[in-house]
Amino acid sequence: MINTTALAFLGDAVYEVYIRKHVLEKGQQKADRMHRLAVKYVRAESQAKAVRRLMEGFLTEEEMALVKRARNHKTSARSRSADVLTYKMATAFEALVGFLSLGEDRERLEQVVFQAVKIIEGEEQ
Repeated sequence: MINTTALAFLGDAVYEVYIRKHVLEKGQQKADRMHRLAVKYVRAESQAKAVRRLMEGFLTEEEMALVKRARNHKTSARSRSADVLTYKMATAFEALVGFLSLGEDRERLEQVVFQAVKIIEGEEQ
């Protein structure tokens, strides 16, 4: 079992790639504009919002257990722009993405990422 910090480390990178592809698909060509668009999705507040909503019945029991374990993991890391709880929830989201990226069910990874994008964009059901 990989620790949640390592999963979050991986998940951060995996999620960033999905978001960069999403921003490119919007047709933006200027690097500074693409960066600003991507920040909307990768900032701690957005990730925390997404994982909170995903916890409301979208996640499997195994995924929920991982999110809770990652959220409760003791860490000395601090965010300059987010409060402690928001930072922990964002880290839990990244750990979930890391966990799913290591699994063999790529479809589930994409379901979670795409649902998170919808939540962040305010389009979830």
